[in-house]
Amino acid sequence: MKTIKKKIPNFKTVDDEIDFWDKNEATDFYDFGKAQSVRFSNLKPSTKMISLRLPESLLERVKTLANKNDIPYQSLIKILLSEKVNEEFKKVFVEYADSKNLKTINDR
Repeated sequence: MKTIKKKIPNFKTVDDEIDFWDKNEATDFYDFGKAQSVRFSNLKPSTKMISLRLPESLLERVKTLANKNDIPYQSLIKILLSEKVNEEFKKVFVEYADSKNLKTINDR
């Protein structure tokens, strides 16, 4: 494992920090091999109301599935959307890790 030698500078503005991380790799500053999984179970995620237009047939199928599982259909939409986004995010992360020759959790 390589020794992390670089220090993260103090930033005057958020824009300075954004510019810094756009131009630098976090692996030069953090040893992700020592990272531990953390859960903040008491935190409630903030939500934002949106308007979403769905085909009626799709909405009816979602409502049917929600009714079968005895949950509100909007909650089911959030669950399904979250699962799919997480699945896609993992694919993107693995592709990025592969392109940078980084090890993922599955490689250990």
